[in-house]
Amino acid sequence: MSRPTSREMALSRQARLAALVMCATIVLWVVLGWIGREYGWDPRYAFLIDFAALAGFAWALIVTFRVWRQGKAGR
Repeated sequence: MSRPTSREMALSRQARLAALVMCATIVLWVVLGWIGREYGWDPRYAFLIDFAALAGFAWALIVTFRVWRQGKAGR
C-alpha cells in the first residue's frame, strides 16, 4: 500500500472540515433553538438561527461536492 499523496491529504482535510462544520451546525442549531424557546426570544431570531444553519449546511454541501468531484478526477 502506498502513502497518500499531498493532493489526497488536502482532499481528506477538506472533507474533515466539512464534516466538522456539519456537526457544529447541527449542535448549535438545536441548542440555540432550545435556548430561544426557553427564554422566549422573538421569532425573528429563530429565523436568523435557521438561515445561519442553512448557510452552514450549504457551505458543507458545496465543499463535499467539490471534494467528491476532485476525487473522481484524480483517478
